[in-house]
Amino acid sequence: MKPSAPAHGEKQLLIDIAELWKTYVMGSTEVHALRGIQLQVRDGEYLAIMGPSGSGKSTLMNLIGCLDSPTSGSYVLNGRDVSKLDEDELARIRNREIGFVFQTFNLLARASALANVELPLIYAGVPPDERHERAQEALRQVDLLDRARHRPNELSGGQRQRVAIARALVTRPSILLADEPTGNLDSTTSREIMLLFERLHELGNTILVVTHEHDIAAHTARIVSIRDGRVDGDELVRERRRVLTSPA
Repeated sequence: MKPSAPAHGEKQLLIDIAELWKTYVMGSTEVHALRGIQLQVRDGEYLAIMGPSGSGKSTLMNLIGCLDSPTSGSYVLNGRDVSKLDEDELARIRNREIGFVFQTFNLLARASALANVELPLIYAGVPPDERHERAQEALRQVDLLDRARHRPNELSGGQRQRVAIARALVTRPSILLADEPTGNLDSTTSREIMLLFERLHELGNTILVVTHEHDIAAHTARIVSIRDGRVDGDELVRERRRVLTSPA
């Protein structure tokens, strides 16, 4: 099924995926995790990729995040075809273009919140004064600057996820890619994190959330459904999102 074309005005095409296949060979058997995916995402969008276990959504996330390469098809990210790049080139694209937010936070236990946020900038060779300033600004964006010196074990689950989001923001990536970002959080904290994503989207960030939960996907502006390795639906839900996030 070809995804419906959302009305995006003149915004830049950030992701352009065409006929993307991913096939795994297991002995004499071929497993087609993705079967000719077509997907376009424009700069400034906020969307969810939804699907049940085994649907291919995690495989698609890995390809979008440049953590893996497709078997065939093309993936153009920010004007560059990344589908044929080698591991070193993919790593450079990941560091520059993608900000990852994971379900398990992936924070360094012995480092402060500020040091955790600074880490990607250390890898990027950013000078100490600049990375310190940028890490503070990222923590400010997620309302956690007052916890900058705290270690992860001194923070709540929601605060740890905010640190992880700040770490994803600090490199000023083209896209925030969040994999089940509320999977380890209670319902109240999950809502707080999704409202934070909405605020970050309103500031101009492009955000893609991978989830199997309908109530999490409902916070986004567009839901792309994956089933059996194919796009099964592509729905704009801006009006519904407005109702969900409006004051009571």
